[in-house]
Amino acid sequence: MQFILVIIHIFGLFTIGFGGLMATCLLASVISQDGAVTAFYQSTAITTLTGLLMFFATWRIPKKVSQQAGFLLVSITWTLMPVFCTLPLLIYLPELSFIDAYFETVSGLTTTGATVLTGLDNLPVSINLWRHELNWIAGMGIIIFAVAILPMLGIGGMQLFKAETPGTVKESDLPPRIAQTAKALWLVYAGITAACILSLKLAGMSWFDALCHAFSAMSLGGFSTHDSSVGFFNSLSIELVLSLFQLLAAINFATHFIALKKRDITAYIRDREAMAFLILVLGSSLMAAAVLWHKGTYPDFPVALRHASFNLITIATDCGYASQDFNQWPIFVPMWMLFLSCISASSGSTGGGIRMIRTIILVKQSHIELYKFIHPNLVKPLKIGGQIVSSNIVTSVTGFIFLYFICIVILVFLLLLSGMEFTTALSAVIACFNNAGPGLNEVGPASNYASLTDFQTAVCCLTMILGRVQIFSLIILFVPEFWRK
Repeated sequence: MQFILVIIHIFGLFTIGFGGLMATCLLASVISQDGAVTAFYQSTAITTLTGLLMFFATWRIPKKVSQQAGFLLVSITWTLMPVFCTLPLLIYLPELSFIDAYFETVSGLTTTGATVLTGLDNLPVSINLWRHELNWIAGMGIIIFAVAILPMLGIGGMQLFKAETPGTVKESDLPPRIAQTAKALWLVYAGITAACILSLKLAGMSWFDALCHAFSAMSLGGFSTHDSSVGFFNSLSIELVLSLFQLLAAINFATHFIALKKRDITAYIRDREAMAFLILVLGSSLMAAAVLWHKGTYPDFPVALRHASFNLITIATDCGYASQDFNQWPIFVPMWMLFLSCISASSGSTGGGIRMIRTIILVKQSHIELYKFIHPNLVKPLKIGGQIVSSNIVTSVTGFIFLYFICIVILVFLLLLSGMEFTTALSAVIACFNNAGPGLNEVGPASNYASLTDFQTAVCCLTMILGRVQIFSLIILFVPEFWRK
């Protein structure tokens, strides 16, 4: 019983926090007089009071978080918190079904950026702000954000941090305590976001558009205030700014912290994962531009490079903006973009997918296995940046990648079973699993996910959550051995 009460207590704290976020949108609605005051007033009251009830009803219980509680809390947070987040949408848009509203908020909180809404240009300021706040607050992870607060309340945060970032976690000279680490990373995150807002304003956006797009760019969430996404602005300078900050957001924030703390830009060069990511993505941009130019999609190489690089970067980093309908491009390019969304983003970034560090480990381990065919008695440790990677991490990586592809296969077959066309099903699952946003065909950048059936929408919701919690944190709950002492 105490196990459940601890989870209710901490989840109540999270719910209070989201009630506070709703209050900021209530204030925005009052100031802008956008007609959504009632929706946010009611939503804020319901969410905050529910959180307070859960929090204070379990106030006297011991606050120790076990490993099992940590993993269960992560899954509950990512699946139940979107229910509260649907309230402003359901109240203001009564024609919106619950499953569609849930999809929208899951997409926001998992930083996927897929949407079922149309008429974004005409939505109230507060509703658009709410969608982008979900992106931003989830960018570094609800749980990591809470880690900086829970120790002050006597609640241990280490179990939550391990549950949120299973697998490979890079070691670097960050603050020694987990709460200090979380605070340091959030300060970097907030600081770069502020720089992004100013840069977008200077590039030609309004303050509101700059705020919203900075929130979604730094979280790699991909939400926009316009139906045509970044294509609405048709601005090279805006695309360049967004490309730069998306690349920054897809690099380990520990690397940003070290570079800023030591005022040493070579921290990025020493980060093998960051260098591999940048070389792969920028090299792929040149290749995609060459293909589009050669196929006659665009009349000259500079134009092809502009559109190829922006759209490839946004999908490869798992952000999900669009400035062109890349669904109409030669199929090689959008499929390569979706492939990059699986592997490109760094660990410790706001991106999704397998992550580049796991890709590097798998490639190096495959190389060692090939050597062993030639030299059966070879003993060669796997190294990255001169550091030996333990066999436990290699085993964890191979297990993760196996589960990653098995989950994708199962989810694609579920969508095929529902009657969805193959390219749409495959691209939807890959885009949702990697939290990348738009797919191809029916869910391409020129449309959205509104045409899906309730079953298909539910499958995509599960896919987004599985991708965001990095599979292990959810699947491990169904392993009987995990619950044994």
